[in-house]
Amino acid sequence: MSTGVDTANLQPGFDNPVLDSQATFRAALDAFSFPGNKQRFDGLQDVPAPLMPATAAFLLMLADLDTSVWLDANADVDQVKDYLRFHCGCPLSSDAEKANFAVVSDVSAAPRLGEFAQGNELYPDRSATVIFQVSSFDAGQKIVARGPGIQTEIRIQAEGLPDWFWRDWAVNAACYPLGIDILLTCGNEAIGLPRSITVET
Repeated sequence: MSTGVDTANLQPGFDNPVLDSQATFRAALDAFSFPGNKQRFDGLQDVPAPLMPATAAFLLMLADLDTSVWLDANADVDQVKDYLRFHCGCPLSSDAEKANFAVVSDVSAAPRLGEFAQGNELYPDRSATVIFQVSSFDAGQKIVARGPGIQTEIRIQAEGLPDWFWRDWAVNAACYPLGIDILLTCGNEAIGLPRSITVET
C-alpha cells in the first residue's frame, strides 16, 4: 500500500473488484464508442467529495502506477488524494500539461482545454483524458455532435460548463489526431467526448 496515506476515514473501493472493474470498463468503452449517449457507472456510491461516483469509478478502473492524475484546486484535498493513492497507486501531478488524467470538479475555475497534454505527432496517445464534472445532463446549452460512433447526429446537454468550453472543443477537434478526450460526469452517469467529434452550437 502507498505510504503516508491516512486510512482511518478512507471510503471503500469496488465491492467486487473484478466484476465492478469489468462493468466500469464496459461503461467507459461505450461512453467513447457511442459519444453523446449517457452511460451509468454503478460500481461506487460512497466516494470522497467533491468527486462524483462516475469520476471515481473511472479513475479506479484506469489510473494506476504508470498514469498520473491532476486534480483541480477544489479536488486537491487530502481525502481525495489518499483515496486515489490507496485504491489506484497513481502518482498525483501538479502540472496539468503533463498528467495522463485530469479532474475538473470546479468548472468555474477550469483550465482552458489547450492547457492539458495534447500528445504529439509521433505519439498522439500521450494526450490527456480530462473529466469535467457537471451539474446536469438535462439542462444547459444544447449542442449537436457528429462523428465516429454517431449514426447521424446527437444532441448533448451539460449544465455548468464554462462559456468558452464548446469554442475550445472546436479547436480541440480541429487538431485531431492530437488533442484531448473528455468525459463529462454527473452523479453516476457519464458522456464521452472523443477528440474526433465535431460540434455545432
